[in-house]
Amino acid sequence: MICALLFAAVVLSYIDRLVLGVLKPQLEVLYGWTNTGYGDITGYFQVFYGLGFLGFGWLIDRIGPKLGYMLAMGSWTLGHFAQILVTSTTGFVIARIPLALGEAGTYPSALAAVSQWFPKQERALAIGIFNAGANVGAVVTPLLISFIVAGLLLDWRWAFIITGLFNLVWLAVWWRYYRKPADHKTITHEERAWVEAEPQQDVGRAGFRQVLRYRQTWAYMTGRFLIDPVWWTFLFWLPDFFSKQYGYDLKSFGPPLVAIYVLADVGAIAGGWYSSHLLKKGRATGTARKRAMFACALFALPVMFAVQASNIWIAVAFIGLACAAHQGFSTNLFALPGDLFPRYAQGTLIGLGGFAGAAGGFIASKSLGMLLDRVGSYEPFFIACGMAYLLALLATHLLNPRYATVNMGQPA
Repeated sequence: MICALLFAAVVLSYIDRLVLGVLKPQLEVLYGWTNTGYGDITGYFQVFYGLGFLGFGWLIDRIGPKLGYMLAMGSWTLGHFAQILVTSTTGFVIARIPLALGEAGTYPSALAAVSQWFPKQERALAIGIFNAGANVGAVVTPLLISFIVAGLLLDWRWAFIITGLFNLVWLAVWWRYYRKPADHKTITHEERAWVEAEPQQDVGRAGFRQVLRYRQTWAYMTGRFLIDPVWWTFLFWLPDFFSKQYGYDLKSFGPPLVAIYVLADVGAIAGGWYSSHLLKKGRATGTARKRAMFACALFALPVMFAVQASNIWIAVAFIGLACAAHQGFSTNLFALPGDLFPRYAQGTLIGLGGFAGAAGGFIASKSLGMLLDRVGSYEPFFIACGMAYLLALLATHLLNPRYATVNMGQPA
């Protein structure tokens, strides 16, 4: 039930952040947007998303996942509704600030909840399941928005209103149901013993400066900096790519996007399952995580040829494999804070990693917008996407070769 709630929250998070991307071709025609202007919307979203990650990472360590998720979704719901009030790219940049800040709390809250409810041998699989919500959100969004705007012939603003109402339902359920394992009324003694079997360092506080002293922190941040821009750019720019490359519009690019994110869902769960399977066979934690990430990195390589695809479905296959690779890779990277750091420091580390990923995403979005206005081709971006995961694995391995557990009481 806890994993299902976390999954649903991630689905809603991705629906809300992706509505604008699906509407981009229509709004571009209605209001005369440029690629550079849209790049500003996505780029500055990631700036505030990164800043929000720093804040929520620190905050979750202090208030816990229950209140943290309430605050996060409340903020992003406010920003989501605010978008109906604007039409310019500058207006959307401003309206999406609370959306970005709130959505930054999604993963720190979810990972903290997983750390409370799942022992190490199940943690990557649990992360893979709720991380698959990102792909479900990405699948649902184009179909839902197409139905609302093109099917029901409603104004584009109704896409934001209707999707925002789902958040209010989730908030009520989360407030009523979520508790720590020790405080939950429906948990059995056997379940509680299994959940709490792993010893935890629960006493202490860790600030940014203390966490940044460890190589493991920089390994996590470097990996996020290199791979997050790929995912963010796919999320915000794929409808535009299909529109410009193959002439697809709001009524027709739903099926290609659905196929891509279904593949991504498979990758998220498979990546978590594979490392959990290796752990159950007795492999060391670092070996299991890195072997899974290497397999995922190989699946990302074909995306370098996506622009050269002779038809849209070949491009969909290449991009879908890359999205599956990303989700499997990130599932194992997301497990690092829970694997190596005491619980009281994990939110801070997750915040730093999210900030690093958002910084990379800002650079990618701004660069891609200017590249498309000047060159008009997505090819350099797809080549970079194909190489990003092998480079990220190499960097994280060099920085964290032994995958050693951090003892905050000892020198870094």
